[in-house]
Amino acid sequence: MRALLVDRSLPTGLRIGRVPDPEPGPHQALIRVTATSLNYGEVRFSLDEAPDGAVLGWDAAGVVERPAADGSGPAAGTPVVTLGTDGAWAELRAVDTDWIGTAPAGADLGPISTVPVAGASALRALHRAGPLLGRRILVTGATGGTGRYAVRLARRGGAYVIASTGDPARHGDSLRAQGAHEVVAGPQQVTEPVNGVVDLVGGQQLVDAYGMLAEGGTLVAVGHSAHQGESFPYGALFGDGGRHDRSITSFSLPDCSGLSPDLTWLAHEVAAGELDPGIAWRGTWDRAAEAIDALLERRLHGKAVLDIT
Repeated sequence: MRALLVDRSLPTGLRIGRVPDPEPGPHQALIRVTATSLNYGEVRFSLDEAPDGAVLGWDAAGVVERPAADGSGPAAGTPVVTLGTDGAWAELRAVDTDWIGTAPAGADLGPISTVPVAGASALRALHRAGPLLGRRILVTGATGGTGRYAVRLARRGGAYVIASTGDPARHGDSLRAQGAHEVVAGPQQVTEPVNGVVDLVGGQQLVDAYGMLAEGGTLVAVGHSAHQGESFPYGALFGDGGRHDRSITSFSLPDCSGLSPDLTWLAHEVAAGELDPGIAWRGTWDRAAEAIDALLERRLHGKAVLDIT
């Protein structure tokens, strides 16, 4: 099969080459990949650390080529969306059936390929933030792929949504179109306490956002794009003065159970137009270096999709 291979002899660090087809385990299906979406974390860290010849990629959508030998998962010919820790940047991918969601027949699998990391991370973060109906939810780093999903999902859940971005003048209209009631330049501009935070930035923004939590509120640390540590001032973790029972939590998406139903639901919502994945770049996989550069240089606000042609 063809795949995007790590090749450090080239300026781009990638080339399309041939590798053996993957051999699925009993609980894995073989997927014919038609689209993959890029995530900042994989191009910022995984690409730097991977050895030559590695096939990277977390998100992929395609069609089941061969169903799992143990009878689990979808049948051959089913359109699907898949999550994995590698192997998405290739024509074929072997995937655990627990990490496969089904997609509607005839749907454009490009937008659906954005679902696994961005969509499922947003959904699981909001689950951890607690009930949404009538509550105030702050999303930091709201212009990224996960942030846009979080804004839309929080609004769908009945929350009053505050989206934080470094450039409200530029991104305010699009974030309001996604469902944000307010768009701010940072947590310090939030004027009233919030019941939950989906934090995709880390560093000082996490500290500031935690300070805005109301009693019983939860901050879910999902992303760390600031590449900074968190230093809380003395008294920030006191529980008096309306700050009782606040919490910070985090999670690892690959360690979550029950991802298949989440991926299926998200795929169908995207296909129906109920969720906009916010695709900022789409092209064929021979242009992968172009998309990766744009992501690393923070010129893309949203998702990048590669069509496997």
